[in-house]
Amino acid sequence: MPRMLDVSDDVRAEIGDEEADRLLAGENAPGSYDCTSCRTPGDSEQERTSTVLFIGDETAVLAFAHATCLPSQVVQVTEEQLQGAVRSITGQDSAAGHERPSEALPEQAVLGVTSGLVLLGGELHPALVVEPTGPIARPGTTGGGGDDFLPLLIEQGFMPLSQLTEVPPVLHGWSVLLAMGQLHAVLQPGTGGGSPVAWWQAHQPLQVTDSWRQAANKHQQVLLFAAPVGSIGRQPREDLLREALDKAAANGKLVACAMPLAGT
Repeated sequence: MPRMLDVSDDVRAEIGDEEADRLLAGENAPGSYDCTSCRTPGDSEQERTSTVLFIGDETAVLAFAHATCLPSQVVQVTEEQLQGAVRSITGQDSAAGHERPSEALPEQAVLGVTSGLVLLGGELHPALVVEPTGPIARPGTTGGGGDDFLPLLIEQGFMPLSQLTEVPPVLHGWSVLLAMGQLHAVLQPGTGGGSPVAWWQAHQPLQVTDSWRQAANKHQQVLLFAAPVGSIGRQPREDLLREALDKAAANGKLVACAMPLAGT
């Protein structure tokens, strides 16, 4: 049974023609796999499957995804994220090391993201609200010493807000990746001026409303608000989200920036 596998030109360029041809011939491709995007089972003999190559500074890991979840592509991640993923996989099931490389990736950045429209200066702006599911420790520390989420973001150029009255300044080098009308990632500058890497990446592309997408296309930028764990919560309506943002700002627990829109 032929494999229904997609290998993009970018992935082929990284892994080489010989390996790509072996995958397409079914020699190295899995029959069944866990989708690296939505994490549910897939079958490359029954449904179109994308090859997704995660590349760190020194390591590359090939993963598989439903073609309906992700196109075949190369994804830049930090070496720590990739090594954490490989350790997690090889510790659980060494035979599946090439099938589920990204299961540990979301553990590295436990960030909850909510989309909504925020009214500033009489105009609606597309916004993303980021709140971790737990305290964020400074890299290299063991944690337990408080929450460094906001200080770390301020060091990156995010602006502390005491109230929501005007559009925050653009954070250059960062961008929001929207593809086929769905939210895929927030990208930050790569180290040493390299290609951008994902600061946050959706497990599965996040649906946004038509009005949010229209506002994003109009302004060609997205506002990103961030607050420590427990500051915002999952709000079911945009008016409640705005109230939570105003309260977090008044309590000195909100930072923000504007990011250019990448994609459509």
